[in-house]
Amino acid sequence: MKKVLFTILIAALSLSVFAGCASSGTTSTPAAASAAESTTASAAPSSTAELKKIVIGASPTPHAIILKEAAKLLKDKGYDLQVKEFSDYVLPNTALESKDIDANYFQHQPYLDDFNKEKGTNIVSAGSIHYEPFGVYAGKTKTLADLKDGAKIAVPNDTSNEARALLLLQAQGLIKLKDGTGITVTKKDIVENKKNLQFTEIEAAQLVRSLPDVDLAVINGNYALQGNLKVTDALAVEANDSLAATTYANIIAVRKGDENREDIKALVEVLKSDEIKTFIQNTFSGAVVPVK
Repeated sequence: MKKVLFTILIAALSLSVFAGCASSGTTSTPAAASAAESTTASAAPSSTAELKKIVIGASPTPHAIILKEAAKLLKDKGYDLQVKEFSDYVLPNTALESKDIDANYFQHQPYLDDFNKEKGTNIVSAGSIHYEPFGVYAGKTKTLADLKDGAKIAVPNDTSNEARALLLLQAQGLIKLKDGTGITVTKKDIVENKKNLQFTEIEAAQLVRSLPDVDLAVINGNYALQGNLKVTDALAVEANDSLAATTYANIIAVRKGDENREDIKALVEVLKSDEIKTFIQNTFSGAVVPVK
């Protein structure tokens, strides 16, 4: 009898254990499903990951500011615009040539032409975006009328921007240049200099810092902005219908052949849009002028 009871007890215990296992398995199924769903969700690509990346080099002001606004519009076109800032006029082109970036935005065509010739690069314009009026800014001398004989004037040391500075000084009647020289003019082409003005060639990025040491400085628009100078502070500014205004528009530069890439076309389209033109006009108060 005891054997029978013992056998029944063992059987009952076995059934209890199997029932427990079955119950445990059933309880774990929703958890496993939840974990699977979580894994699937984390593996799903985000909206950012689906965007095609464009890396562009730019001067901090105004170019990077304009590009960061354009980046918002480019997202709607499927592009993630990443801006890499440069503080000089050489590295953005060398970075482009070495394929570290897809494009750059800091220069005008005459500067690019000189760079290509000097460095043997093959960089082209994908589109003109804006124009930055050059200005003559006061250093030790506070007005053009007060300039004394032998006064020192700082100008950019690169060929194309120095020519632009000389043309602006000629427009103010301070010097006279040889006829027919245009945007290729150099100091050697000065044929009249009644005040015996002395010209100091300085890297464009350093012109604002030079002001305490010179009488006047002719400064690129973007570097004037970076130095907290307003176009309204300038003693003289290039006219909107001047040779410079029609020649020195800032461009989107790319390696030759890339100007036909769809992402580059989208970038230029956005930068030429009414939204960006309005942003430029409202933000820079005449120091940056959109190309028509």
